[in-house]
Amino acid sequence: MKILQITKRYNPYVGGIEQVTEDIASSFENAEQRIICFNHEKGTKREKVNGVEVVRVNCPVIIASQPIAIGYKKVLKEEIKDFKPDIVIFHYPNPFASHFLLKYLKKKTFKLITYYHADIVKQKFLKIFFNRQTNKLLSSSEIVVATSPNYIGDSEFLSKYKNKCVVIPNCVNTDRLKGVNEKLVNQIKEKYKNKCLCFAVGRHVPYKGMEYLIRASKYLDERFQIVIGGSGPLTNKLKELAKDDNKVEFVGRIEPELLKSYFQTSDIFCFPSITKNEAFGIALAEAMYYGKPAITFTIPGSGVNYVNIKNETGLEVENSNYEEYAKAIIKLYENKELREKYGTNAKARVEKLFTLNSFKENINSLVDKITSK
Repeated sequence: MKILQITKRYNPYVGGIEQVTEDIASSFENAEQRIICFNHEKGTKREKVNGVEVVRVNCPVIIASQPIAIGYKKVLKEEIKDFKPDIVIFHYPNPFASHFLLKYLKKKTFKLITYYHADIVKQKFLKIFFNRQTNKLLSSSEIVVATSPNYIGDSEFLSKYKNKCVVIPNCVNTDRLKGVNEKLVNQIKEKYKNKCLCFAVGRHVPYKGMEYLIRASKYLDERFQIVIGGSGPLTNKLKELAKDDNKVEFVGRIEPELLKSYFQTSDIFCFPSITKNEAFGIALAEAMYYGKPAITFTIPGSGVNYVNIKNETGLEVENSNYEEYAKAIIKLYENKELREKYGTNAKARVEKLFTLNSFKENINSLVDKITSK
């Protein structure tokens, strides 16, 4: 069995789709695998990452979040010809790569799985431009994978191909999350003693909604401390918004050991994403694994509200309503019993649905289903 994955980026580049691609690669014990992606550094190169051959195509230009590589067509053609994959797993959205991949579907030398991570939301002009391409890609796929049932029903594309869709939730690697640095934990506890620690982490981009968490802080008193991890193009703007609020602290990009320590010591996990660009929320599931109640906004069609269940694993408030978000924080803090109940339910939900073992079983079952046809 030969399996080729086509994605935008790959380890060590950090991101949700990149993590899913790596989780898929780790799921097959006997398959020969290859991955084609764009290089986040200069040049085209071939290397092995955890035993899997990765071809990184030189990418000098990025337009509207889409890498553009002049030599991509040639590399893709050569890799398909040389590797002769039985199955291609294509990670969507990636319209530039879709254009070249579609040329090979007429020959039907492999079976195509489209792994549909998210609609094109922000780039509305591009979405219209690539409508035909997306429909062709989905109609040519043996199976289309969605990360939550919410997305299938709400997406204008997936809703047309429901008969091909299967749900495979994203996962958290619980092995990676085990073990906590007690020294770091104690340092954080000491720093924020007598405070309700509200933790948030993610790229500082519009859809992550960190702006609304900062605005919510204006309605909180000194009992609360909001710690925001991560960085991005909006970091300076967010810091400016919070400059007169000592309840908000930015800690920058967080290394794994420190991230686990913040998960462990926080009282509430804040996940203020506001659009369907946030299709699932791996960081959300990771915090829930630590037994932390979450607060999310209502995002129609997003898997966020599939991961965090309203009034079961946490709270959910009207989208972008930061005053209501602040009230939710206060409610959880002032009701310890409710906070602990939601936290217990959150951990149980992750262990039941969102572990790497469950993910591997789902992926292997999917491939077995396709190959048995």
